[in-house]
Amino acid sequence: MVAALRYAAESDAQVINISLATPGRNDDEEKAIAYVLSKGKMIVAGVGNTGDKTNMVQYPAAYPGVIGVAGLDQNGSSASWSQHGPQVDLSAPGVDAVSACPGSSEVCKGSGTSAASALTSASAALIWSVHPTWTANQVTRVLINTAGSTGTAEKRNDYVGYGAVRPRIALKDPGDPGPADVNPLPGPAPSQDPKSDDTASVAESLPKKAATGDSAKDNGSPAKWIALGAGAAVLVGAAITTPILLTRRRNATR
Repeated sequence: MVAALRYAAESDAQVINISLATPGRNDDEEKAIAYVLSKGKMIVAGVGNTGDKTNMVQYPAAYPGVIGVAGLDQNGSSASWSQHGPQVDLSAPGVDAVSACPGSSEVCKGSGTSAASALTSASAALIWSVHPTWTANQVTRVLINTAGSTGTAEKRNDYVGYGAVRPRIALKDPGDPGPADVNPLPGPAPSQDPKSDDTASVAESLPKKAATGDSAKDNGSPAKWIALGAGAAVLVGAAITTPILLTRRRNATR
């Protein structure tokens, strides 16, 4: 993970999708996350699939600056298995998501926050491709501002975050993206550009997402991106015809 993140940081990628979630904070991983964010890139990760069991806080979604994504069911409510907590920033469909896969039909259905985070990353890439001069902060703010309602009076809750991503709305009427240098989520200032071997001070200075706690359920030019997890990392670029695959075996879907 650390090697892949640093590779992504030095690439032309703008949006990094991490479709995996594991318990336990890792210092080297957190420093790599901070380094990627310091390069002005966006990181999106699924929050995990054990919300109906242990609901243990999982990473990298819980690291500061990472957009944590929950999964929604067909009714637009938080899926029963989707993690919940302060690490949830946005949500997207995560039940019976259709995807390409090996086999006779080469089409599969799966459920999990892996699919939800991938859809969120794709939404961010679409917005950034239309507004290439925006920063990651501004794209993130538009995702938040155009997200679907939480279904309650609260602007955000621990089950769906600020609501479901709505790329059609964001593309049609993004609204004010806000200041380029202000991150709407915890993370390093855009001006920080630490050396690859000196990221400890950056990671230590970031505000931390809460790592514990639970709450009662209240439901209510084309951008380049990296996808990490669910088997592989794929670098996609406008002029790249042969994807670069970084294999990583870890199941992140339900």
